[in-house]
Amino acid sequence: MGGAATRRPFPFARPQNRENPMNNTRTSGLPPSLPPLVVSSRDLSRLEALLDTPVLRRHPAALALMNELNRADVRAPADMPDNVVTMHSRVECEDELTGEHHRLTLVYPHEANVETGLVSVLAPVGSALLGLSVGQTIDWQASGNRALRLRVTAIDYQPEARGDLHR
Repeated sequence: MGGAATRRPFPFARPQNRENPMNNTRTSGLPPSLPPLVVSSRDLSRLEALLDTPVLRRHPAALALMNELNRADVRAPADMPDNVVTMHSRVECEDELTGEHHRLTLVYPHEANVETGLVSVLAPVGSALLGLSVGQTIDWQASGNRALRLRVTAIDYQPEARGDLHR
């Protein structure tokens, strides 16, 4: 990330659609032609337990995430590609429409803190980032109907790649 890049808390809103194979763009809709997500078995187990709690069982964000997980390619943590966003991954992103840079960490809801870039997997951008690879882009509308196009430019930290399997 360049020193002149603008940084500010990341705006959270609903993604538009999940993937356009022609331009390597992902968003949150779930058309049937989507390629599978790659999710670690450890993340899947923890997320399923979270989503099965009475508070979240019927919550729209939880249902959307469960739909994503139901189509995932599940791999052992040791077999996760190091360029895929997993839980607790710290990623660098650029809004391709404004040039703004963001550093985000994908976390569980109880760990989320928008001010410090800790994004809940239940936030629309969080569930959209799960499984996104370096170079892929996600489009969505932020608050105030502002269009965003976020491209993952780097994964600074991925627990599976570092062998941090007890996070």
